[in-house]
Amino acid sequence: MASVGEWIAGARPRTLPAAAAPVFVGSGAAALVDSFSLLKAALAMLLAIALQVGVNYANDYSDGVRGTDVDRVGPVRLTASGLAAPQHVKYAAFGAFGLGSILGIILIAMTGHWWLLAVGVLCILAGWYYTGGKKPYGYAGLGEVGVFVFFGLVATMGTTYLQVGRVTWPSALGAVAIGLIACAILMANNIRDIPTDFVSGKKTLAVRVGDFKARRMYVAMIWVPLLLAVVCAFFNPWALLTLFMLLPAVLLSIPILAGAKGKLLVPVLAGTGMYELGFGILLGIGLAI
Repeated sequence: MASVGEWIAGARPRTLPAAAAPVFVGSGAAALVDSFSLLKAALAMLLAIALQVGVNYANDYSDGVRGTDVDRVGPVRLTASGLAAPQHVKYAAFGAFGLGSILGIILIAMTGHWWLLAVGVLCILAGWYYTGGKKPYGYAGLGEVGVFVFFGLVATMGTTYLQVGRVTWPSALGAVAIGLIACAILMANNIRDIPTDFVSGKKTLAVRVGDFKARRMYVAMIWVPLLLAVVCAFFNPWALLTLFMLLPAVLLSIPILAGAKGKLLVPVLAGTGMYELGFGILLGIGLAI
């Protein structure tokens, strides 16, 4: 039986900044047009976190039953390690998705945008079939596409839309930036796992393009957002606050370009999550001031 601490570790809390960052940016974009709602922003934050936890447990379950998590480096794997029964991990994923669904319905009822129910369903399906089902798209090198769309575009612009009733240019630019950094988190994870993924037949984007190109793609994913933040400064100069992330971007790029492998990439993975959170907070504040 897994302990409470092991269940928390299995939820992969280091990935939660990927859920929080788009809400900060989307809310900042809403504040820019005087439409910020603290209640809606808080519900959107809880919704995003619930879906992220659901995705993490779903990945733990699906990768575990497929046997691709046996020799992983990094956070505890509940299913692969035998700490929890596979069906219990699956129930945990469904529970988190269910909580997210309830929060989503509340938000939709508050705004009256009932067509967003379809978007919510797509988000949950994307979370499950990333590594679940007979042909998971994460095993076909499309994981970054799913992350970019749902943890970048949908999460950021959706937060703005729920508060403003429309999508604004700053929210769109911020969505692309956040989506790229979220992809960088996944890319760092997949660079670390190239040896085991290759053996198990999990053809992530990192496996498909190879170690050398994957590392250059990671660097682009954390630097291009800074350029997009500069563009956002045309709407509000305070968006340049994000340039405080220049030093972290350099520090994250060095080990990647130096060829760090295995356990040496664990701090990079955690650091990229904090980089996304810092970027999201600074851009959100910059847009809101």
